[in-house]
Amino acid sequence: MDQPTADVATLGHRIRHFRSQRGLTLDELGAAAGVAASQLSLIENGKREPRITLLTTLATALGVQLADLLSAEPPDARAALEIELARAQRGSLYGSLGLPAVKPTKGTPTETLAALVGMHRELSRRASEAIATPEEARRANTELRERMRAQNNYIPEIEALAEERVRASGHTHGALTHREVSIMAEQLGFDLIYVNDLPHSARSITDLANGRIYLPPASIPGGHGLRSMALQAMAHRLLDHERPQSYADFLRQRLEINYFAASCLMPRDAAVGFLAQAKQDKDIAVEDFRDAFGVTHEAAALRLTNLATTHLDMTLHFLRVGDDGALYKGYENDGLPLPTDVTGSIEGQIVCRKWGARSAFTHTNRTTELYQYTDTPAGTYWCATQTGTTSAGGFSISVGVPFDQAKWFRGRETAARAESHCPDESCCKRPPAALESRWAGQAWPSARLHAHILSPLPSGSFPGVDDSDVYTFLETHSAS
Repeated sequence: MDQPTADVATLGHRIRHFRSQRGLTLDELGAAAGVAASQLSLIENGKREPRITLLTTLATALGVQLADLLSAEPPDARAALEIELARAQRGSLYGSLGLPAVKPTKGTPTETLAALVGMHRELSRRASEAIATPEEARRANTELRERMRAQNNYIPEIEALAEERVRASGHTHGALTHREVSIMAEQLGFDLIYVNDLPHSARSITDLANGRIYLPPASIPGGHGLRSMALQAMAHRLLDHERPQSYADFLRQRLEINYFAASCLMPRDAAVGFLAQAKQDKDIAVEDFRDAFGVTHEAAALRLTNLATTHLDMTLHFLRVGDDGALYKGYENDGLPLPTDVTGSIEGQIVCRKWGARSAFTHTNRTTELYQYTDTPAGTYWCATQTGTTSAGGFSISVGVPFDQAKWFRGRETAARAESHCPDESCCKRPPAALESRWAGQAWPSARLHAHILSPLPSGSFPGVDDSDVYTFLETHSAS
């Protein structure tokens, strides 16, 4: 049967609904349609799929249009509950419990059905949260990183969308202004509102009902943060994001909104033009790219990874490393051997002490980039590293390329060179034999976990934000 809208369960309920409205019994409708009552009962219970010819006959007997039977909407609220309950009980989640299915009858109170459906929804929600374990998070992040590596960290669809929205704002050259970001929001039907009482776990909140994007006033009067947060909030709407159903979904959405924001702040055509000229001059520098578009060093470095391979014919790597040596973010398509665990995950792994990403912390002058060549088991790499500090501690941002591509970058003349044998533990993870012998059994370190690396998918309609805080916030501000 050609049935593009209604499923069998909904179809059966709609037939029963119209039959009851007409006051017909199964026998009476069956006789009118030329089908046995037992067969009609199977159809109404969603256990048999009727042919289109029979459906046409049933529609005529019921005095309705065929389209009325084929509608995907349940005929009433009770039918919707019965359909949802049946689907939930057929699912593998309920089946794994080994419990019998509940078959509603005419005498089953609607309140009982609502309670059963509510319990199934909660069961599904808790199961979704349970799979967002640290292992699931690492696996999802690794899969996303490998997928982006396969496409050279480039998403042409988002690039095109960003170019379109930036042009529509009236932007022509230079850094994207706060006014132009506000215009982009207005064109989508949103106002940017700055408030003091956002939930602590929220970067922004979008009020869909009233067309407002709430942002923290800490970003006023300017800076990369305000523009980026507003653009990320708009990206959810432009990219038609729905509530994430898994940790992988959550990570993909976060990547896409960050990509959109970066593509607006550093538009493809202008950014590629700037970098291509720098390459021609053999003077590519992340700090120049950063200053030209008024963004952070990290944002400029990440944006370079989006554009370098597709538009500049270069492979490269990016690292964000904590002052304790832990790798927070990483990307490579140039063969640099990033540290991984047994699952292939890089987050939280310790970077070799010999790499520029870590040796930069030992330099007293941290206002400029540190340049270094590093010999690794995979070849020699050049990198430029900039350090910074947050309330959580120090960090470094590194961008590097294979030796033969260093010629395009400022700092290629550096004489700084190191040799790394990682992942061989004798490189920098094992102490000298004499030192190990001296302290064996005399020291007891207490490990510190990077809790953010182990965090599971947050619950709530807004990822990472408690629903009660959001509802209280929206209720307060929507009324004002």
